[in-house]
Amino acid sequence: MIQILQPGLFVQSIYDIDLDRLVERGVRGLILDLDNTLVGWNQPRASKELLQWLEDVKLRELQTCIVSNNMGDRVEQFSQHVGVMAIAKAAKPRRRAFRQAMQRMGTNRQDTAVVGDQIFTDILGGNRLHLFTILVRPMNEQEFWTTQLVRRLERAVLPGREPARLSDRS
Repeated sequence: MIQILQPGLFVQSIYDIDLDRLVERGVRGLILDLDNTLVGWNQPRASKELLQWLEDVKLRELQTCIVSNNMGDRVEQFSQHVGVMAIAKAAKPRRRAFRQAMQRMGTNRQDTAVVGDQIFTDILGGNRLHLFTILVRPMNEQEFWTTQLVRRLERAVLPGREPARLSDRS
């Protein structure tokens, strides 16, 4: 497989990420995708479980920034609701929004991780900057029609790959 498309870690959901292990690795900031990573596609509100997870992230003094290709209103409303910085219309996998997120969080390449559900946006974008990348399974199958097409390519890139809890890939 092409290395730039390979995540450093592949888990079922954000709730399977060992936050303490990330801190031990030196991670200080998380760049988070929105749709189908934190909430279902176009879901306007965060679940209680997500709000608790974000609180656990804060307790570990990890900075967070949502970076989404979605439109500004959706991303801004959600980020205000959960109290997390955000960048909308990110044009992932382009590097600009990832760099902006690191600047806002006060982090750099060595201490930032990217969490998302798409190989060709989140993982590719993070890997292009040599960030630690974490792929999660999409929360549900409802997605924008173009994303549904890209999912077919993703299955070809990660055939039969199962989520794991830990990885030593840097």
